[in-house]
Amino acid sequence: MELGLIIGILALVIALGLIGFFILTYNRFFTLKNSAEAALGQVRVAMKKRLDMIEQLVESVKSYAKFEREVLEKVTSLRSRIFKTGAEGLREVDRESRGILGNILAVAESYPDLKTSNTVTNLMGSVKDIEGEIGRQRYTYNNIVQQYNIMQDTIPSKFVARLIALTKMEYLQFEEEVERRPSIEF
Repeated sequence: MELGLIIGILALVIALGLIGFFILTYNRFFTLKNSAEAALGQVRVAMKKRLDMIEQLVESVKSYAKFEREVLEKVTSLRSRIFKTGAEGLREVDRESRGILGNILAVAESYPDLKTSNTVTNLMGSVKDIEGEIGRQRYTYNNIVQQYNIMQDTIPSKFVARLIALTKMEYLQFEEEVERRPSIEF
């Protein structure tokens, strides 16, 4: 065989290998990105469920305490923001909805009749389940983001990420202020 032909075949094999690597890495980045977006969507759905439960709790607690119209307006506002915001905005929605929920739970504890109401008890149990769902979905999202970000930091996928101008994704972290009881103002 001629040396030029061997070099040509070798160059073609290397070029095809590099193209194959690029395509596989590119697809992996976008598979992870789409998976992260899907998981973030599940977080949004769970947070909307939480706000729906809060609204139902507000309706149940209304007769025992004078909840201002602001609370329902705030819940409605938070619900509309859930699907319009990214990870940073969801952190704020989470903080605000936890504050509202804390106030409702404090009112329920102050009224024994309300605390034993089947409706309120069921809704509180549902909210607890939703909190677990939000935690699981957040965990899934953050694991996917971790894989995506690691690919951007490791060689050789780092070169593909730079070539197509990908940036790191933001982790979804909520403030865990559950231990601190919110102040109650009616």
